[in-house]
Amino acid sequence: MVMDLESGVVNEKNAKKDSWKTILMMAYQSLGVVYGELGTSPLYVYRNTFAEEDINHTKSNDEIYGVLSFVFWTLTIVPLLKYIFIVLKADDNGEGGTFALYSLLCRHARVSSLPNTQLADSELTEYKMNVLGPPSQQSFGFKLKSALEKRRVLQKFLLVLALIGTCMVIGDGILTPAISVLSAVSGLEHTMAKEHHQYIVIPIACIVLICLFALQHYGTHRIGFLFAPIVIVWLLCISVIGLYNIIHWNPRVYRAISPRYMFQFLKKTQKGGWMSLGGIMLCITGSEAMFADLGHFSQLSIKIAFTFMVYPSLLLAYMGQAAYLSQHHPSSNEHPIGFYVSVPDKLKWPVLIIAVLAAVVGSQAIITGTFSIIKQCSALGCFPRVKIIHTSSKVHGQIYIPEVNWILMLLCLAVTLGFRDTKRLGHASGLAVITVMLVTTCLMSLVIVLCWHRSVFLAIGFIFFFGTIESLYFSASLIKFLEGAWVPIAISFVFLIVMYVWHYGTLKKFEFDIQNKVSINWLLSLGRSLGIVRVRGIGVVQTELVSGIPGIFTHFVTNIPAFHQVLVFLCIKHVPVPHVRPEERFLIGRIDTSEYRLYRCIARYGYRDVHKDDVEFENDLICSIAEFIRSGTPQSSDCKLDFDKDGEKMSVVGTSSNHEDRIQMAETDNEEDSEELYQASDTREIRSPTPVQLRKRVRFILPESPKINTDAMEELQELREAREGGVAYILGRSHMKAKQGSSMLKRVSIDFIYEFLRKNSREADFPVGLSHSSSTLEVGMMYLV
Repeated sequence: MVMDLESGVVNEKNAKKDSWKTILMMAYQSLGVVYGELGTSPLYVYRNTFAEEDINHTKSNDEIYGVLSFVFWTLTIVPLLKYIFIVLKADDNGEGGTFALYSLLCRHARVSSLPNTQLADSELTEYKMNVLGPPSQQSFGFKLKSALEKRRVLQKFLLVLALIGTCMVIGDGILTPAISVLSAVSGLEHTMAKEHHQYIVIPIACIVLICLFALQHYGTHRIGFLFAPIVIVWLLCISVIGLYNIIHWNPRVYRAISPRYMFQFLKKTQKGGWMSLGGIMLCITGSEAMFADLGHFSQLSIKIAFTFMVYPSLLLAYMGQAAYLSQHHPSSNEHPIGFYVSVPDKLKWPVLIIAVLAAVVGSQAIITGTFSIIKQCSALGCFPRVKIIHTSSKVHGQIYIPEVNWILMLLCLAVTLGFRDTKRLGHASGLAVITVMLVTTCLMSLVIVLCWHRSVFLAIGFIFFFGTIESLYFSASLIKFLEGAWVPIAISFVFLIVMYVWHYGTLKKFEFDIQNKVSINWLLSLGRSLGIVRVRGIGVVQTELVSGIPGIFTHFVTNIPAFHQVLVFLCIKHVPVPHVRPEERFLIGRIDTSEYRLYRCIARYGYRDVHKDDVEFENDLICSIAEFIRSGTPQSSDCKLDFDKDGEKMSVVGTSSNHEDRIQMAETDNEEDSEELYQASDTREIRSPTPVQLRKRVRFILPESPKINTDAMEELQELREAREGGVAYILGRSHMKAKQGSSMLKRVSIDFIYEFLRKNSREADFPVGLSHSSSTLEVGMMYLV
């Protein structure tokens, strides 16, 4: 699966309509990425269900048939009906997951967690896609939309709901590797004495987990080609074993899929049967991955893989285990009910090896998904900035976050060593999984009304039908609070505090910047030199403001009354769309007239966009300013015109690296190289007649276009000379403190939690060029909020 990392467009998605070969290849790949966790669920579902004292496997087989009936209908209703046929359609321009739904709702209801939104953002191609227009003013959807836009408490509730789902996904990233690997390794129990289990199984599981997390920095693309074959072999393995058990032990076990057995089960077991639903629910662990990983594949490929491969394999596996158990009723002295008891003795070792590999693949998928969702949260201002490493230059979404990886590993080892069995791990994992599904159901009901403009009764029917089923499982998982279910609640609570406080602090910081920004008129009243010495070079001022002059600039010139001949106020912002196309990346504008050489640049990124390296970004920035200068007038066909809140004219300018018909920049070491390039080019150039210093010389290569006026040529010449003089980045380093008289909660949040997170997180997402001519200056400020 190849993707242009700058544009975020999957090439195979563009070609998926052209041939079934592409679709089938994506379906094959999805087996290794999406279905590893769901495919390994037969390892622990029956084991966890019958590990309780709540129900017993009696010779009447009412319990095993009832559990099988619950498993069948749960797999059919939740993954197949809910996700495959409904939820997958609610993609955000091809992206899925909790934050994709939240982003979709933010755009349709004009509600955003990001404070620096602009009207120009709504003109982005992906922002407008799948938007059906405003609903009728008499409809319930319009009233709900108006309520969301007017009431901050509803906006905060929507944000907290999305954050709860996200925190539970992170918790699942801790618990799933533990229960999957431990369940797979537990097959060793059948090869040794019972008293040796804890001395062999737990250490081996920990070693596998350590290796799994230690290899994350290599990226899945290096061994990803093995993932799909491993999962396919595993699915075929459990299918064949299940079919063998059905034929050999109980060919009539298929009758248990009748809903009648569910009611008989609950009637006989009563409260114990209800409490055992927490173990049965584990059969849909990993279903959310079908939606969360949608951005890597297509809807059709995921549907084909599940419907024709995963779903039948899981049904055969569960029916096969039930057929075997219906003829075997182990006593207390024998091994507990589980997957491996139904595996023929001659196949136990091969199946054990395949199970461990499949568990590793499933764990790898959820770990990568955790990295991805944390990146999305960070981009939308809801998680502290962390170091993000892209492990593949071709495959989109292959990222590695060192700090998060080691935290996940330590917590995963802690729960493995703390619980030491799959019973309590199952309680913990089950609660995390079902909570994410409940959040998805709630957000999906809003999408039906606000985004799809369907009847409110359809949304109510959706949340009532699926919400009732999921609430039943949620209550059964929550009742096991003291037996392990407290773990995902504790983990999610900590992450929720971190994410909400960071988001709150980010908003307060932005509000402070807005209140303390400098008037443009005051700055221009200082004269053409702005009252300071203008030195050679380009000064790039970091700011989170999309209009006005940041206070950090006046703070700087007050202490050092000199600045560069060309000033650029650069804002790097994220918008609530998955990707921003390269041709819509930059918003460029002048601050007043061209004589001041003051520019404003807003670089826009989606929450799943990959940032270019520093040098390439710097070149694109300068070329985009040069293209803006060349365009000359708002009526130019090369740039689209927009206005910001202060009336500044802002033009949409694409990146030069993706458009050959725009200004390109070249650097040469000497005059001879420059002369050769000049003679070989059919386009016009702006270059200096003689070398002025030992720095690399810069040339702008202009495409064939209408004649450029004299003022624009002079402006381009000065920009070129300034680029040769070097680029200096002015970065703000802020410290926040709550005002006197603030509440205790606010002081704790800002003075302690937010400042602790700020000091221990990465600096602002701002590209500092690594080229020979770039330098960095830091300016500190105190924020009282």
